[in-house]
Amino acid sequence: MNVLIPFTSDEQVVAIGRSLVARTLPKPEWTHRAHFAAALWLMEECAHGEAEHMLPRLIRAYNEATGTANTDTSGYHETITQASLRAARAFRAERAELPLFAVCNELMASPLGRSDWVLAHLSREKLFSVEARKTWLEPDLLALPF
Repeated sequence: MNVLIPFTSDEQVVAIGRSLVARTLPKPEWTHRAHFAAALWLMEECAHGEAEHMLPRLIRAYNEATGTANTDTSGYHETITQASLRAARAFRAERAELPLFAVCNELMASPLGRSDWVLAHLSREKLFSVEARKTWLEPDLLALPF
């Protein structure tokens, strides 16, 4: 999927989420945008708070299925995932009346659409530590606003 082309339907967002679950999403399509689309979709599908437990398992399994090892230096990253889920949940709550695809498009047009957005909140040293990859670490630069 081209990052520059906005979503035009909820079905496109749902397809990313379902493909993540089925581990069939082509690896080149597992982008920053796809991470947020899957997170937003999962929050719509699950009871409140379940996405925070399910998405890590889904990402780890998807990584393994596509040949990406979940190690101390690659693959799944807990702090980035949980920060992104918090951001996505707050972003969605402010746009509850919009269809999911429109929320995804607005999110990607916001500062959260930058793949390095979390570096405004956590220092590079802390964010890329083994500890941050394995567990949730609170921001050391700027508290998350959500």
